[in-house]
Amino acid sequence: MQKLNIVLVEPQIPQNTGNISRTCAVTGIALHLVKPYGFVISNKHLKRAGLDYWDKLDIYEYDNLDSFFEKNEGKFYFFTTKGRKTHSEESYPENENVYLIFGREDKGLPEKLLYENPDNCVRIPMRNDLRSLNLSNSVAIACYEVLRQWDYPDLGREGKLTQYTW
Repeated sequence: MQKLNIVLVEPQIPQNTGNISRTCAVTGIALHLVKPYGFVISNKHLKRAGLDYWDKLDIYEYDNLDSFFEKNEGKFYFFTTKGRKTHSEESYPENENVYLIFGREDKGLPEKLLYENPDNCVRIPMRNDLRSLNLSNSVAIACYEVLRQWDYPDLGREGKLTQYTW
């Protein structure tokens, strides 16, 4: 069974990480956090964004990026404004672990890492004259593209009204 994973390398803004943790919890996606962080995990802003889902989150922490790569196997995709192809042009394999890797809000991923993995660098289309999308928005876009390609495994597709029936 495939497993989708989000990797945040040195996240700096607790609200972003909190929102991303909530996205991961409701979709069943594992969250990997690579230190150092710009906040403490117990930070109230981090917990506020995903508090009622925190116990439903599959979360892993690493001291550095080398430690992350030593402990994980699968297909790695590096989300970057420097990517040469779009995230939706990529086909994400269903038969192995897939890791969507995002860098710091202020610096992105290390350029050496991108240079060494040019075929796995993807970009979310946006205007070229603006810096970037918000990290939590980028993660949501990326997650749902992979889940769409995989036909939304184990996710509810139909909502229900609370006061009326269709």
